[in-house]
Amino acid sequence: MVVRPRFSFLICLAILTSGSYSIPLYSDTFVSQEISNFAFNGLADWEEKSFKGNTSYNVVYLDGEYVLRANSLASASGLYKKYPVNLKKTPYLNWRWRIENRINSGDERTKSGDDYAARIYLIMDGGLLFWKTSALSYVWANTAVKGSTWDNAYAGKSVKMLALRSTGDVTKKWLIEKRNVYEDLKKVFGKEISTIDAVAVMTDTDDSGSKVISYYSDIFFSVD
Repeated sequence: MVVRPRFSFLICLAILTSGSYSIPLYSDTFVSQEISNFAFNGLADWEEKSFKGNTSYNVVYLDGEYVLRANSLASASGLYKKYPVNLKKTPYLNWRWRIENRINSGDERTKSGDDYAARIYLIMDGGLLFWKTSALSYVWANTAVKGSTWDNAYAGKSVKMLALRSTGDVTKKWLIEKRNVYEDLKKVFGKEISTIDAVAVMTDTDDSGSKVISYYSDIFFSVD
């Protein structure tokens, strides 16, 4: 296995230091913030970062809607979108995801087991203090107990992993997620974080050399 810098930390820096982006205006009456709209925008407003080969990401029509399909074969690349979100106004992250098969990558707390059929990153910019860049990753775990958290095997305590799904959850079926990101960040980092700066999705199987297909629905933030 080739050991290399992983998405967990370097993608945070790549996302937050590449190019410029416009900051959406927040208002007191704002109900939700749309991170993706695959039916109308496809992947036009997303960028890809590759670390080992390329996971194939494309928009497909499935179960009556347009969704993101990820097909990974011993590859590691992710999609990201710079989009600051005020968690005091819209703290809830909403999405649905499904995996077609499980991967056998071992203990995800180790570098050799750091593969996931599906995960969503929320990234907080450290500004000029780039080493303070951090992230929370919601993952479809392989062996970890659902609800458990741990430091990323490559990035350490700057990137926290939270297992929303694991081996006990069904495959080939959409599962609905709704997370209070504001409260999750406070719990895993032990401090108040009121803004995130980017969202990323990643399906990777490079450490295990396996294959997996997963799907993501549109992602958005809401008031409740």
